[in-house]
Amino acid sequence: MSTSEHYDVIIIGTGAGGGTLAHRLAPSGKKILVLERGGFLPKEKDNWNTAAVFRDGKYQTDEVWADRDGKDISPGVNYWVGGNTKFYGGALFRLREKDFEEVKLSEGVSPAWPLKYANFESYYDEAEALYQVHGKQGLDPTEPPRQSDYPFPPVSHEPRIAGLDKAFQAKGLKPFYLPLSVKLNEKDRFLSECIRCNTCDGFPCFIDAKADADVSCMRPTMGKENVHLVTEAKVNRLRTSASGKEITGVEAEVEGEERVFSGDIVVVACGAVNSAVLLLNSANEQHPNGLANSSDQVGRNFMKHLAAAIVGLTLKENQSVFQKTLAINDYYWGEPGFEYPMGHVQLLGKVNHRMLALDVPKIAPTLALRIAARRTVDWWLTGEDAPESSNRVTVKNGKITLNYTPNNMKAFKRLIKRWTGVVREVDSQGSVLPLSWYFSKILPIGAIAHQVGTCRFGTDPASSVLDLNCKAHDIDNLYVVDGSFFPSSAAVNPSLTIMANAMRVGDHLIERLAG
Repeated sequence: MSTSEHYDVIIIGTGAGGGTLAHRLAPSGKKILVLERGGFLPKEKDNWNTAAVFRDGKYQTDEVWADRDGKDISPGVNYWVGGNTKFYGGALFRLREKDFEEVKLSEGVSPAWPLKYANFESYYDEAEALYQVHGKQGLDPTEPPRQSDYPFPPVSHEPRIAGLDKAFQAKGLKPFYLPLSVKLNEKDRFLSECIRCNTCDGFPCFIDAKADADVSCMRPTMGKENVHLVTEAKVNRLRTSASGKEITGVEAEVEGEERVFSGDIVVVACGAVNSAVLLLNSANEQHPNGLANSSDQVGRNFMKHLAAAIVGLTLKENQSVFQKTLAINDYYWGEPGFEYPMGHVQLLGKVNHRMLALDVPKIAPTLALRIAARRTVDWWLTGEDAPESSNRVTVKNGKITLNYTPNNMKAFKRLIKRWTGVVREVDSQGSVLPLSWYFSKILPIGAIAHQVGTCRFGTDPASSVLDLNCKAHDIDNLYVVDGSFFPSSAAVNPSLTIMANAMRVGDHLIERLAG
């Protein structure tokens, strides 16, 4: 086992949290080491191959986790430079202002955050600029206050979606442009990196036109002399001093060799599940239940959003290529007669016949699936799952275990039913016979793209893992900057809040290192 040189900051992970933090700290001139367990995702035709990406899971980890009953889970996790942002749909939302307050749910309570929207607002501005978010202010009825409009214009609707937009407005709904992080220039397509293809949502981008943590943060940072990125470096354990008050070593397996790195500050950004696992696996005499875990909260309150896909098949052709441009938040806080949050609705990337084949009997003929795929409009719904102490990440016999039971399902099922009714009504206008069919699928436990909550921040060390700067209460030089710090999940994609928080914590670290 070899020991390497000392760094000012060690960052473990290059996703929305770690990648953004590395980018924020790089100009400080401090000596920064970034450890990433994966490599750079290869550029190859399979990046845009539906069978390779979705059926074969070519880029997904082959790890096997377990659920609460010990049954195997194939987690939807990707270990690459850029983390899961390499595969995200790029929908970057601010949390609603009220999401930071205590909110009564249909089942349970969404707790208040110790910081409020105002503490994040300027960082949201900066994160939207860094990740090139396209959108339009003033259409979303739930949007929080903004000092200025989005840094880039909204991604335009294709004809079928523009028609739905008008139809929803005619019903009294308030559809809006989905805020998207794509490197798109619609005014001058020749200068645009994004080509509005049909392989964005859930695919890695073959031409690097998705503004992910790899393209937007790690690559611009790698050229700086003070930043050293080591890929294929799986961190297995953190060592502490004899007092247990500081991290003195980061044990990593690099190309089959055990190496130990040391830094004044160590930042964990492995994703909410793996960050908790790393802390638990680093238990020692001073921290017998895992690092930073005197509160017994590490791994607890795991949330991943309630998520469902709705595929609507009608007789109307949908020739949309880049479909994911519209969203609805009219039911975010409920509806008349049901005064509880229901959730968020947005379009999915366009489903093709190979994707449909994954959810229908194998005997379905390809031609029928091709015809069907040309007539679908595809939706993605997310609902808030409340933090529950018993919903937790543990390690049993070396295997990551998600002891997770969905909650707040009554409100979410109401959203699925309500939205299916809305689109059916809109698509059947002027028809004598019902001409539509809707298939909804609630995603299983392995769908953990929106993982948050396992090391939440707070002011009380007895009920939280991190302080308001995302430093561990128990350890002087340990920080966590992925989705672990969330006290609640809200119902929109957490990525932008993770990015904004990484910038906020980055500013704190720059100040601390200068002291």
